[in-house]
Amino acid sequence: MSRVGKKTITIPKTVTADIKDGFIKIKGPKGELQTVYPKTVIIQKQEDELAVRVKDEQRKRDRSMWGTYRSLIDNMVIGVTEGFQKQLELNGVGFRAQTQGKTLVLNLGFSHPVEIPFPEGIDMSVEKNIITIAGIDKQLVGETAARIRALKKAEPYKGKGIKYVDEVIRRKAGKVVKSSEG
Repeated sequence: MSRVGKKTITIPKTVTADIKDGFIKIKGPKGELQTVYPKTVIIQKQEDELAVRVKDEQRKRDRSMWGTYRSLIDNMVIGVTEGFQKQLELNGVGFRAQTQGKTLVLNLGFSHPVEIPFPEGIDMSVEKNIITIAGIDKQLVGETAARIRALKKAEPYKGKGIKYVDEVIRRKAGKVVKSSEG
């Protein structure tokens, strides 16, 4: 039995949930999200709660979908009410970021600036060396942050590159120079 899947999802007063033909649509103050769910997953709406069940609790594949879709729907509810955000930090001499309209421009020591257009539903802002990525879709926010970080991951010797604000880069010692006595 799924421990995560058994929990019901509480729907706030400002959120509406519509379940039709294998689709679930969550609408709230920050926007609207929808997803497709498989036929083995059953979603039941009871007043201000959603319950996720599966057709056959004995099948391993069904049990894995149970918890997965319960978490996806819960993240949709949180997204349309509060939203999600990730913060990236730029470290390095000459590493800069700025927004120009709906484009993020990064100077990362390459011969050219890297321009990243904002994906639909994502807002980015830059303050000093911190890039904030915000949106209502948790997967899209995380994926956008990961793609930006992959451009220049922080290296372990000087820490130069892009890292998550709460990420800890394990530092390595550099080359040890022997003194020449002779």
